[in-house]
Formats: sequence, structure tokens, C-alpha cells
Amino acid sequence: MNGVENGDSISALLSWLIDPARLGALFRAVLLLTAGVVLARGARYAIKRGLGGFPVQQQQLFARFAYYAVLGLFSVSAMRQLGFDFAVVLGAAGIVTVAIGFASQTSASNLISGLFLVMEKAVQAGDIVTVDGVTGEVLTVDLLSTKLRTFDNLQVRIPNETMVKARITTLNRFPLRRIDLTVGVAYESDLELVQKTLFEVAQRNPLVLDEPAPLLISQGFGDSSIDYLLAVWGKSENFLTVRNSVTREIKEAFDAAGIEIPFPQRTLQPGTTPLEIRLLRAPTGGSAGASGTSPEPAPDGPPNGGGTISERQADAAAPRSTGGAGPSGA
Repeated sequence: MNGVENGDSISALLSWLIDPARLGALFRAVLLLTAGVVLARGARYAIKRGLGGFPVQQQQLFARFAYYAVLGLFSVSAMRQLGFDFAVVLGAAGIVTVAIGFASQTSASNLISGLFLVMEKAVQAGDIVTVDGVTGEVLTVDLLSTKLRTFDNLQVRIPNETMVKARITTLNRFPLRRIDLTVGVAYESDLELVQKTLFEVAQRNPLVLDEPAPLLISQGFGDSSIDYLLAVWGKSENFLTVRNSVTREIKEAFDAAGIEIPFPQRTLQPGTTPLEIRLLRAPTGGSAGASGTSPEPAPDGPPNGGGTISERQADAAAPRSTGGAGPSGA
């Protein structure tokens, strides 16, 4: 019985396949899919060539979008050739789209924000940026998130919605950067000599640019020093090198010129009430050492017998007799 049913199924399939109308529809569907793949690849290649002056990130984004759009259109046309009714599918897709829209509001927001980032060119691959206190190199700007690599080799994923809302500081967008150094000198220092020394340090450093010229700004009187701001310019890639070298050279020049760099000093003092210190003398000789008795501390209050404090302390510290023969031998 099963063999008969299987034979009927195969016969029905062969009848469906050898139907000229079905064969024509299948041929057209395969042709549309093949053409869709070829045209999608061609569109991707053409967009990359046409956007040659744009950043690589934007080229990849637009090329990927064009590839899937063309391939999707041809796939829908091929499925219609096979008899698929998209009216029912589109109706169901509308309901599903509404449900997915409520469930994926964050993803949709990140997607739209990613398009804005790409079109605005706010950040690009290779930029050194600071976002919400995180500093690193931009690796990619994808549709949903932007990935950074920090200087300690960690990857940080930031949603594109956060990137659009946050304040982004790009550290290497321009070829030149200003390096600000704060220097404090003692109040007894010769200010004319200080200014001359700082300018000489800036002029001697080969990585400091002559134009824009170095700038020295007085920042006022501090708690223990007169503060200056030395601003020098250098190339962005030499930022850390210029900062470290100029700091070292300022210290060496100040030492050579006898200019003091003050620093806070602390003096520790005890409380207002002085500490009371008492010295107790150990017993010496006599029977006190043999009897093992220990001296008693001086009494806190004056005894009824009177006397000075020194006398009372001496009496309290003296060894006491534990009995036995005295000096007279009685």
C-alpha cells in the first residue's frame, strides 16, 4: 500500500515538473535569482568604486545596503513566479512588524543613529576619541554600535544612540595640538628670570613648533607659589613626547638657574594638653630585691603627711622592708 502511495506521489511530482507552465515559471525564477546575485554584486562593486573618495566605513555600509536591497527585490520576484501570494504574507508581515517594532525600539534607534554617524562623519575608523570618559581608537562604526580599542588593549562597544547623544572629543582630527603645562615658582623667585627660562626651554626643544609661538600666561598667586601656564604647540602624534620632554627640561633648567619649585609641607603637633610622663626607679640591693616586692607608683593626690612632690615620689619609689633584722641587728 505504501509503495502505491509513494509511486503516486512521484508521478504527481513528475507531472507537475513536466507541465510546460510550471517549467517556464521555474526557469524564470532561477533566471531571476541568478540575475539578482550578479546585479547585487555589480551594484556593490559600483558603489565602492563610485564612493572612492569617502571613508572605507561609509563605502562598506552603502555597498552592503545596495547588495541586500537588489538581492531582496529579485528574490521576491522569483518567488512570485513560483506562485507565492504575497498579499497574505504582507498582511501578516504588517502585524509582525508592529510587534517587532515595539520590541526593538532600541535597535531601531541605534540603526538610525548609525546612519546619522556615517553621513555626518562624526567619527571614523582610526580616530582617537573620548566618549563618556572612555578614550580609545575607533575600530568600526557598524549599524548598531561603535567599537573602540582603549590604550590598554580593551574593546569597548558603545551603542550608536549613545554616540549621537554624547559629547565626543576627537584627539587626532587636526594635525597640531597644544600642550599646556602648569608651573609654580616660589614667591622669592626672580619672575623675569623665570619667564626667560621657560621661553628658552620651549625654544630649545626640537619638537616644539615656532609657529604658533609658545605662550606664557600668569595664573595668579597660589597658596605657596606663583603659578604660570606654559602652552606650546606640537604635532598630534608627538603629544606625549613633547609633554614629557618639556617637563623634564623645565625641572633641569630651574635647578641650573636656582629657581625653587615649592611644594606643600606639613607640621604635626600634639594636642593642647601635654602628656604626663613618670619615671620609676627600680629597687637596688637590700632585702627588697630578695623579697621580690616591686616599687609602687607615686600617688595621684598629696598624702596627708604633706611634703613636696619630689619627696613624695622618692618615698614611694624607695624599697620597703619585709621584716627581719634591721641595721641594729635586733
